[in-house]
Amino acid sequence: MDHHAIGLVEVNSIAKGFEVCDAMAKTANITVLVAKSICPGKYIIMIGGDVAAVAQSVEAGQTLAGSTIVDSFVIPNIHPSVLPAISGGNSIDEVRAMGVIETYSVAATIEATDAAVKAASVIPLRMHLAFGIGGKSYVVLSGEVADMNSAVEAGSTIASEKGFLVNRVVIPRPSKQLIDQIM
Repeated sequence: MDHHAIGLVEVNSIAKGFEVCDAMAKTANITVLVAKSICPGKYIIMIGGDVAAVAQSVEAGQTLAGSTIVDSFVIPNIHPSVLPAISGGNSIDEVRAMGVIETYSVAATIEATDAAVKAASVIPLRMHLAFGIGGKSYVVLSGEVADMNSAVEAGSTIASEKGFLVNRVVIPRPSKQLIDQIM
């Protein structure tokens, strides 16, 4: 299935997460891309499909989640570099500048990443989604300094508007040792 859109529902209950995943899968013709527990006892369901089906499925998930919902989104026309960053990372030869956007939710990090890569010529190197870091998430971006400033600003704005921004940094000419540790 060609995924023109992705959607995500993040809940604070694993049991409710199973129920929400089932409802989302039954609501519309979508593909469940990720459904798993994350720290600290939250559950995420990420789906892909055409925009209308993803929107319908996320809406059903949000409704069923009720008070257990932490965050959610629908991103039509997801940037092609975002999904590889979620599943392990994009590789590049040289990191001229590095940007990091840190959030309190998986959904906010993915939305911030999509906004960042659409705002400027940057590449998401790696996304760390709430495993072993108290439920926080972050993305590491690479590009030129001017592009990085624009990208980090755009992504941080998205996360901040939702109330989920923890911090953000832009590091010009990061050391090779830092990059090696991140990757």
